[in-house]
Amino acid sequence: MGLQQFEQRLERLVEGALLKTLRGGLQPVEIGRRLTREMDLLRRVGMRGLIAPNSFVVSLSVRDAARFESFADALARELADVARDHARDEGYVFVGPVDVEIHRASNLREGRFAIVAEVAEGPEGLPAGSLVLPDGSRVVLGTEPVVIGRLPECSVVLSDPNVSRRHAELRRQGNEVVLADLRSTNGTRVNGVPVHEKVLADGDEISVGTTALRFETS
Repeated sequence: MGLQQFEQRLERLVEGALLKTLRGGLQPVEIGRRLTREMDLLRRVGMRGLIAPNSFVVSLSVRDAARFESFADALARELADVARDHARDEGYVFVGPVDVEIHRASNLREGRFAIVAEVAEGPEGLPAGSLVLPDGSRVVLGTEPVVIGRLPECSVVLSDPNVSRRHAELRRQGNEVVLADLRSTNGTRVNGVPVHEKVLADGDEISVGTTALRFETS
């Protein structure tokens, strides 16, 4: 997702008169542009390739923070997606989940902002990994397996009648994430291909029943 698409997506999330607040003063795309620049400046060589910052604190002036307040959560989510997409385009890797926080700072003038970017390791130093759900929310993969199914005690509960009670699970295997079918009735597919057990790659689409999920290394 380029920065233009980021701005278009954000505008679709903001309703009515609030769009007018985006047309004057500080623009979200300026924040996105600075965020990707910080990633480029602070990247470093690691064991697994070029490591980029994955933790960002965006500080806004009091007035700009007030302008963005009603859609600050959406802005943070979209900025996190900008970081993920930029990393994918540039071949960067993350050592932990991407996190964006938006704060207000009384010492900043309107139109000014600051970004502090850091490399932050995930739980127990594990490589980054998350499961993207149909509504766009994410389940960050930790040390415990993530079970997908219809039962309330599953980590990811789906109401899809074609999904088994305990359909599939994602688990860590060293630095890799493995998807395993749990003897489901309708099977599990990765990128359209039926699988019993498979090591996942960034961007793989997981199909359980009629529900599509996506694995990302971020």
